[in-house]
Amino acid sequence: MNVVRRQVAQAHFHERLLLTSLTVGALLASAVIGAQITGTVVDEKNGELLPARIYIQDADGNWHFVSPASSEGSAVRYAKTNWVNPKSVEVHTTISAHPFRAELVPGKYTFTIERGKEYRPLITTIEVNAQNVQLRFPLSRWINMKALGWFSGETHLHRTVEELKNVMLAEDLNVGFPLSFWVTTAFSAPGRSGLNMPGENQAKLVSLDETHAIWPRNTEYEINTIGSKQHTLGALFLINHRSVLANEVPPWEPVANKAKFEGALLDMDKLDWPFAFMLPPITGAQLYELANNHMWRTEYAFTNYVSFAPPYLHPPYGSRVGTERDWTLYTFGMYYTLLNAGFRCVPSAGTASGVHPVPAGFSRVYVHLPEGFSYEQWIAGLAAGRSFVTTGPMLFATVNGRDPGETFRQTDPVATCQITGSVVSEEPLAFIEVIRDGMPAITIMPKNELTPEGARRTEFTANITFDRSGWLAVRCWEERANERFRWAHTAPWHIELPGKPLRPRKEEKDFLVSRMRFEIQRSSSLLPPQAKAEYERALAFYEKLDVQDDSQQVAKQSRPPKNETDLRYWLENMICDHGFTPHEVRMATGLSLDAIEKAQKQYDIPNKRPSPTRKQNLRVLPYPGGRHPRTGFLEGALNPIRDTKFSVFLPWDDRSYVVVDAPEAVWSNLGLTFLAHEHIDTIWTKQGKTLEPIEWNRRPDGSLDFERVLPNGIAFGTKVVPGPDAVRMEAWIRNGTTETLRDLHWQVCMMLKAAAGFHEQTSQNKAMRSPYIACKSNNGRRWIITAWDPVGRLWQNPAVPCIHSDPKFPDCLPGQTVRARGWISFYEGSELDAELARIENTGWRKTTTAP
Repeated sequence: MNVVRRQVAQAHFHERLLLTSLTVGALLASAVIGAQITGTVVDEKNGELLPARIYIQDADGNWHFVSPASSEGSAVRYAKTNWVNPKSVEVHTTISAHPFRAELVPGKYTFTIERGKEYRPLITTIEVNAQNVQLRFPLSRWINMKALGWFSGETHLHRTVEELKNVMLAEDLNVGFPLSFWVTTAFSAPGRSGLNMPGENQAKLVSLDETHAIWPRNTEYEINTIGSKQHTLGALFLINHRSVLANEVPPWEPVANKAKFEGALLDMDKLDWPFAFMLPPITGAQLYELANNHMWRTEYAFTNYVSFAPPYLHPPYGSRVGTERDWTLYTFGMYYTLLNAGFRCVPSAGTASGVHPVPAGFSRVYVHLPEGFSYEQWIAGLAAGRSFVTTGPMLFATVNGRDPGETFRQTDPVATCQITGSVVSEEPLAFIEVIRDGMPAITIMPKNELTPEGARRTEFTANITFDRSGWLAVRCWEERANERFRWAHTAPWHIELPGKPLRPRKEEKDFLVSRMRFEIQRSSSLLPPQAKAEYERALAFYEKLDVQDDSQQVAKQSRPPKNETDLRYWLENMICDHGFTPHEVRMATGLSLDAIEKAQKQYDIPNKRPSPTRKQNLRVLPYPGGRHPRTGFLEGALNPIRDTKFSVFLPWDDRSYVVVDAPEAVWSNLGLTFLAHEHIDTIWTKQGKTLEPIEWNRRPDGSLDFERVLPNGIAFGTKVVPGPDAVRMEAWIRNGTTETLRDLHWQVCMMLKAAAGFHEQTSQNKAMRSPYIACKSNNGRRWIITAWDPVGRLWQNPAVPCIHSDPKFPDCLPGQTVRARGWISFYEGSELDAELARIENTGWRKTTTAP
């Protein structure tokens, strides 16, 4: 039994088990005198009956279905439990716009009523007794996308056409593509597959009403068996084709050409699939499921990846496992890599509802049709990228007044683009990002203004300049309860400048090449010559890619080693301790990749230092630069310097660390007196003065310290002293001027990007108890804690992500030195307040560590 058949069988087994338990519950309920609940779902404003999705759960956690209350109505039951995570459950009934009924025994029940994306969920607890009751459930609309000229669709559905006639109206999903033909074995034609949907599934549009339509003829090739061998390649969807495809795969190019000739769109599933990067150069696939079938309403399940995600896609050191947000960013990053390699595929959305525990249309793509809906215009708009993908927020953006999908061909050597738009969301946004060539270029903190419908709105405008060809897109993040999130992402806009083509970064090219080489080695013995040739052609395409010339950036940011001893220390620091790739070492040192490889061999530097024993002090090292310590809000830290940054490694994971910038900024009554990156002017840059680089002093006891003297005589410094259970810090400012310094405060940033398990871009995993601020791990059992005394401000920035306990200093007379003391520790347990009380009892606020 191949992987897909086994997974489908497991899904059906869980479905039968769940349905059986629900049926048994219903039979038991019928033995008890109960009540018949009759209900209607209506629009709160106009009272119109609505189709909807209904969840009913009793006090013991059991699920219940509803049925139509009359012959005019319809209802579709759905019950799925994931085979990896049994907590990932989706049990509901979708109903038509008619009354429904449920037979329930006395007790308390939670009713949850939802309709697609544009209505606010209604959650209510109802006490049922032995009497029949009629209930009315009013839903409140928070946005009307049809009125705004936007219409939604989904490209990955494992639901029959008959089901979708009910489901799509309940979800207000305008366009649906059921994968009526599904083949999982290599060299087999889809028309003969045992996984195909029942019915003829003709190449004929099924119109449900004026704005909802189904195209029944769509095919999924998901190859998991080659001959008698279980061997996974991956999946490709062909939507909107006309004939029943007779092509056997691999090879893939013939079926791609035939389907495109029929007007089909080729939709790439997850790029994590082993064969995925062969598809763009060979098939010319037009779509990519940016919102894929691992993104659900219920609990996330698929924490293990098929392929290894390299460090640039999964910081700090790459991984095969990750959280829901890790998976989302990994999915985004692979798409960005394709765009940078020149493939102008546009984003789509698919849930695989019918296999997975997720409602149809949970993720969807909205296409802009300002003249009104037609299927033909919708499919054309999807292909053109006049769209955005969402799991929740509604993201409207234009560049120079044009919708996503536009290409701007410039004649000038520089192009300035104005991005304008708004986001409307059911819950408050966390932040908005403008993505340029795959990197966050502009971060916009939302206003979250309340709309008359009770939603949140943020309008934004930003300008961005291109001096070479590239692309941009906008994405946004919405916070949800229980540390969940929803997001939206536009299709890209493309900017073409004469003689300056878009190029991938070296690490992106290396990733594409390595993926193809690995897949050729893994699969070539099982492939026929024509299919193997496709792999070789894809590899040749990636090998010929020219890469970005980043020599100016390297020259600006790197700090060459002073001598052989310095070179060896920093290579050990970067490679052994921080797990840098050769590209990151190059960014930090300015050395060529060949010189780095030669030096690593010369000094016999391993890729990983042996793990320290727990009895030793916490490991503290100077941060070497080269790898940006932030995930987002990069424009707030341009060209960061390493002078004030140090790393503290986690006691539970010797490869993970936080980067502390102490200080990131120094403020006084004179203005911004020091800044550890380029973002805004300091009092020195305004005078045209450049501060010379300095380094941390590394002491024999493992402590670090530095002192910097500014041009006006002000001096400041930090000492960092690691212990077995905590890192103590002391900061000082010495006034070498003739005037009293006032309003003295530091900005001390603890950046969490490289702390695996603490790196989520959310505000929900932070706790503040002045002077302490703490970050909780994604498993909820561990904490990173930091504090300064005296403290001026506690805050966080989820986009970075980072936490701050920023010290505030007393006024400093001429010749005087003022001090603040800091603390960093790690805690495993659930009693944070008790741990903070224990820390307070150590007396750290009064302990002097400075020289």
